[in-house]
Order: sequence, then structure tokens, then C-alpha cells
Amino acid sequence: MKKILFVVLMITASFASGFAFKSILINQNKKKMKKVTGIGGVFFKCKDPKKVTEWYQKHLGLNTNPYGATFDWYEGADSTKKAQTQWTPFAETTKYFEPSTKDFMINYRVENLEALVADLKREGVTIVDEIQTYDYGKFVHILDAEENKIELWEPKD
Repeated sequence: MKKILFVVLMITASFASGFAFKSILINQNKKKMKKVTGIGGVFFKCKDPKKVTEWYQKHLGLNTNPYGATFDWYEGADSTKKAQTQWTPFAETTKYFEPSTKDFMINYRVENLEALVADLKREGVTIVDEIQTYDYGKFVHILDAEENKIELWEPKD
């Protein structure tokens, strides 16, 4: 009788330990990865991008370049890690914001773009194009709930 009780207790203890271990592993895997880490850029349409860029330079003091203006900053999590946010006016005839019909597009900085795109696909988010890689990072475009085109950027810092 003691032998049977001991065996039952061992089986129960093994089952409980395995269940607890599995629960811990599942909870660790369920931790959501940080999806957006910051604003990578603000893009908007205008009639004369050159004139608008010059106006912002003259009146608001933006340090402009051929692409608009770049704002340098340091990440809060790692104050030694430099980051950038891009500000760019586009010609009102640009097709770059399509399929959205809006006059703006926001670029979000992200970590691990491939994993994020896989998650977004599983969640039913519209992925507009394939991930593109450049010397300054990886990009992909998605649509939000109101079909605003959003650019996701994993910088190559």
C-alpha cells in the first residue's frame, strides 16, 4: 500500500513540476516584444517641397538637407546610443504614400522587423510590400485601421 501511495505521489509531483515548468516557459514566451521604439520620421505632401523646406529653415531654424531635416537624439534605454528622426516634405504628386490617399505618413522605428512582420501577418494587418534592406536599415510598409500607410524602419545603428 505504501509503495502504491509513494508511486502515486511521485507521478503527481512529476506532473505538477512539469506543468509548472511548462507554464513558466509559456509565460516567458508570451512576453510581448517591444514593437515600436520611437518615431523614425514624419513625411507629408506639399505643393513645393523645396519652398516649404526653406521656410522651415528660415522661420523655425531647421538644419535642412536635401531630404528635409534630421533630428539627432539619444535613446533613453541606452543614453550612449545615438538615433535619428527624419522630417521630409514630399511633392503633393508623390506616389510614395500609396495606396493611402492621406497627405502624411509616419515612420516608426522598430526592433526585429522580420519577427514584427510575422506577428502583424498573423494578426491580419495589411502588409503593403516586402522588407527592403539598405545600408541604413530595413523598411516595410503597412496600413493601419483607417488605411493610413505606415513605414516601419529597423535602423542599422
